Amino acid sequence: MIADLKPYSGYEESGLPWLGQVPSHWEIKRAKSIFQRVDERSTTGKEELLTVSSARGIVPRKTANVTMFKAESYLGYKLCWPGDLVINSLWAWAGGLGVSNHHGIISSAYGVYRARPDAEMTPAFVHEFVRSASFHWELRVRSKGVWTSRLQLTDLSFLDAPMLIPSPGEQPALVRFLTWANGRLERAIRAKQRVITLLNEQKQAIIERAVTRGLDPSVPLKRSRTPWLGDLPKHWEERRLKHCITRVEQGWSPQCDAQPAGDNEWGVLKVGCVNKDSLAEGQNKKLPESLEPDRNLELQDGDILVSRANTRELLGLAALAEKPRPRLIVCDKLFRFRARCEFFNSRFLVSSLRAKPSRAQIESSTNGASSSMQNIGQGVLKNLWVAMPPVTEQDEIVAHIAIATEPSRSAISRLEREIELLREYRARLVADVVTGKLDVRAAAAGLPKEAAPDVTPDGAELIEETDSAEEEVV
Repeated sequence: MIADLKPYSGYEESGLPWLGQVPSHWEIKRAKSIFQRVDERSTTGKEELLTVSSARGIVPRKTANVTMFKAESYLGYKLCWPGDLVINSLWAWAGGLGVSNHHGIISSAYGVYRARPDAEMTPAFVHEFVRSASFHWELRVRSKGVWTSRLQLTDLSFLDAPMLIPSPGEQPALVRFLTWANGRLERAIRAKQRVITLLNEQKQAIIERAVTRGLDPSVPLKRSRTPWLGDLPKHWEERRLKHCITRVEQGWSPQCDAQPAGDNEWGVLKVGCVNKDSLAEGQNKKLPESLEPDRNLELQDGDILVSRANTRELLGLAALAEKPRPRLIVCDKLFRFRARCEFFNSRFLVSSLRAKPSRAQIESSTNGASSSMQNIGQGVLKNLWVAMPPVTEQDEIVAHIAIATEPSRSAISRLEREIELLREYRARLVADVVTGKLDVRAAAAGLPKEAAPDVTPDGAELIEETDSAEEEVV
């Protein structure tokens, strides 16, 4: 059905660089002719607490992975109602806006806009339009600031922005089609994510077995001195981590731009860089040129990174830097150290730190004021009990893991790329529909009713949500 979609019969120039031609029967008006600014405040602070997610729009805070601390009182916070457009003024350029389906309280730093009584706008269409890739350009150029991470969209700037308005009877059809298409695409993405989960479990089981029992199933076992390690091969040793590594360092977290660093630019790694088996170098933020980098914290080949502050399930994860790109700095939510070669193969140690015995020790020692953000100190990391085979045996185990997990890793990589392409296609489809590049009226008329898709974000989107949520303290 999507492949059969055609353009409208007649177009005219919009005069806007991000919009191009639009259907001749659509209108373009300034936002101030459609919306009015609303500033209603809570007199009790007891309403549902909401937040703006770059992945999902306006959602109850309890459903979002927000790392900021809760305020003692929300008395005087802004109120919004279903149908109101809510904008995080500091993150509008990064998708921090949407039309709310909830009544509740939001940060006083947010802007709330309500459609004027004579504005014939469907709230669901407004939501899709303002969050589209096309309108993103308008939001970005209207947000002003010295650093990208501090670009702010003022009330006046937003209300002066041009908005595209299809005919009132047409808007529900556009929303109906996008709901159907998004549901189909989301189900395809979720199916691939479920397969990835199974492949990761299969891969981890191979690694877990190898780093806790070795490769010889007939080897005699012994009871370890600590219950965390369980039974071990008789010839393996048990050591505290602090005796097997170099000095543990903590990184630096200056105020950075939100986008990743480009070639020859300095970037500060985000804590999410260790969430997967290999180091995700793209999880970094550009260091502003006005700040001098701390070169002592530049990532080096052979460095092991461990997350010291994160959500509970991601706390204490480790990754190895292998020939990293230059000019990456370790952030203060990461510990950095190196394995002492007489004790450990670095890859073996990282796999061991990600295995259940280490995870159980870390999870038993977490602390933090927020249920969504936990911390561990250097003492927890240094005092971990780790199983230590002879280094030559570690080398054999690492080689075995690489071969045994290759099919799973290849399949996961392929599925992740397919998910990325589906998301890119969805973004392009939404932009084409809300800007009139495709006529979906006839297609929408013949669609069955479908439930709205569940768009709870995956791990990558949780990181975006956390970043934007931190701005609520303003």
